[in-house]
Amino acid sequence: MTKEKSRREFFSVLMEKFKKIVEENGLLGREVKIGCRALSAQEAIGETKRKDFPLLTGREVMMQAEFDVAIGQTFTSAPSAFSGTIEEVLELDVVGNDHDRAIFIAAMNAVTRKLGLSDRTIHCRDEGPEECAVKIADTLMETYGPVKIAQVGYQPALLERLSEKFEIRLLDLNPEMIGKTKSGVKILDGERDREEVIRWADLILCTGSTLSNGTIVDYIGLDKEVLFYGTTVAGAAALLGLKRICHGQ
Repeated sequence: MTKEKSRREFFSVLMEKFKKIVEENGLLGREVKIGCRALSAQEAIGETKRKDFPLLTGREVMMQAEFDVAIGQTFTSAPSAFSGTIEEVLELDVVGNDHDRAIFIAAMNAVTRKLGLSDRTIHCRDEGPEECAVKIADTLMETYGPVKIAQVGYQPALLERLSEKFEIRLLDLNPEMIGKTKSGVKILDGERDREEVIRWADLILCTGSTLSNGTIVDYIGLDKEVLFYGTTVAGAAALLGLKRICHGQ
């Protein structure tokens, strides 16, 4: 199966599950408005001592959807503004259009949060990312022991804490980062080196941002444990039964 076909099938299933839960909760027949916008770095992550988070370096932004009082967020490199109904969200091209996919994910996270199906849909702020990294590293050691970890997606605080406790390899798709060494770990190519790193690892710790760029299909159905981290994947994890670790809000 080609990657494009895998992506199409994955997002088709996700969209159908989302449609089912909004139908079951009577939301399709109502004029429910969803607003989406990109957040500034200050709004998304606040004041941090570390200045190399992707949100601060300009490659990605955080989009936020508001559904009633519930908030859903997603990382994306394709932000856009949106205001509309759930019916309009369900008509978006989540496979072929990166902007539509970002709107859908943020909206899905907000709606599933409102319905009590998902949680931790708001990104950590200020010193939260540093504290989250410590908690994740401690949780992984308590749960899995000193395993070999493949971290998918450069998150500097998390990489630093994991590298203190585990043997780790890091995959990323940002050409500006590939080949650099951070916290003693060389950043490897998320395409070219992916299969070798997956074979090597005991545990895959995968950023939820793979949902927004569509590469999540590379980490579904593997013959080893995969944990997704972050807020982006909150709704998808709830609807598809994906394992997730996150200490957001």
